[in-house]
Amino acid sequence: MSVKYEATVTAPVNIAVIKYWGKRDSALILPTNSSLSVTLSQDHLSTRTTIRASPDFAKDRLWLNGVEEDIAASKRLINSITTARKLRADFEQKLLSDGAPAETVVPLSKWSLHVCSENNFPTAAGLASSASGYAALVSALGALFDLPQSTSDLSRVARVGSGSACRSMFGGFVAWQAGVSSDGHDSFAVQIADRLHWPELQALILVASDKKKAISSTAGMQTTVETSELFAERVRSVVPKRMEAMQRAITDRDFATFAEITMRDSNQFHAVCLDTYPPISYMNDISRSIVSIVHAFNAARGRVAAAYTYDAGPNAVIYALKDDMRDLVELFTYCFPRDESTPQEAFYPDTFAIFDSADQVGQRLTRLEVAQLAETAGKFPAGSVRRIIHTEVGDGPRVLAASESLLNDAGLPKHTQ
Repeated sequence: MSVKYEATVTAPVNIAVIKYWGKRDSALILPTNSSLSVTLSQDHLSTRTTIRASPDFAKDRLWLNGVEEDIAASKRLINSITTARKLRADFEQKLLSDGAPAETVVPLSKWSLHVCSENNFPTAAGLASSASGYAALVSALGALFDLPQSTSDLSRVARVGSGSACRSMFGGFVAWQAGVSSDGHDSFAVQIADRLHWPELQALILVASDKKKAISSTAGMQTTVETSELFAERVRSVVPKRMEAMQRAITDRDFATFAEITMRDSNQFHAVCLDTYPPISYMNDISRSIVSIVHAFNAARGRVAAAYTYDAGPNAVIYALKDDMRDLVELFTYCFPRDESTPQEAFYPDTFAIFDSADQVGQRLTRLEVAQLAETAGKFPAGSVRRIIHTEVGDGPRVLAASESLLNDAGLPKHTQ
């Protein structure tokens, strides 16, 4: 059997607590401001990507979630692959220059690639699918090509595919440094703290829509840069202070400060979108109702016990510490009951054993204060929230065994639609 030159990886979703919105260079994807995110567990949200190189492949090919896509149609994808190939070509040349026999240096940089990628969550619905997708792509290329670059160096390669993807190259808490150089060499991701730094921190994702958003992040942020006066003030004076304060909050595991900055930054991000001309609105009525419930929950607790954040979409991410998350799960599953057409295990997979049995989901309210809050908020129409995902802080990209490949022996997807 011939040798297969292949790598399979998974990469995580990250959710920003200090938002990235706006580019100073669209071609290199250089941001107008730094940003900071939390990497979520791949056990619940991830992209899996397999890349195989072969001299027998006629051309580069790409399959996303079982459907073949025109790889040439995505300039960003081509940019990421081309950049990684250049790094591999330089590495091959260095090996030869250092005296390695030519027959031992596999010319992977010259071979065509088959790329197969699958998400286990909705694509383009505000759940950072492009971030995990490009992080998986670049991590797989790095493993396949045996690149010697550091993770921060490879995050630059991910950045030219999708800006926020550079943050998904690390686990834990991650900052994307905006940089100032025109060539982007100083715009890359660094890890602020690993996933074990704050094990009590958890996240609850409320999927209010799994449909593709009407205005892409790329189009939306460009219009914002061109038309929003509030955006300029955010970049100039607000974000630098929040980046410093958020890093201190994470270092100190200060949830109250972490939560307040997270909510304020989410609010300002969406205010900037509304200040764009024409205005952009990514949140919907359910999104805004969730915001109100979180503030009511904090008022009932007498402290900041939960924080919401929204990326460019209607889906909420709620951060809370483990001891408060049980009440939040009970509250949200009660207020937002599942549609009867959605199986219970799909609506809320109880991965942290919040309930004793599945029939308690959406029914049990243990604390009196939570029951009173639920009564005030009321029950929304079934299916208003399509899915609830309970997760935690996670690690960075994982290289998987060959048995986990998405490609068959012929180099074609094992699963197609």
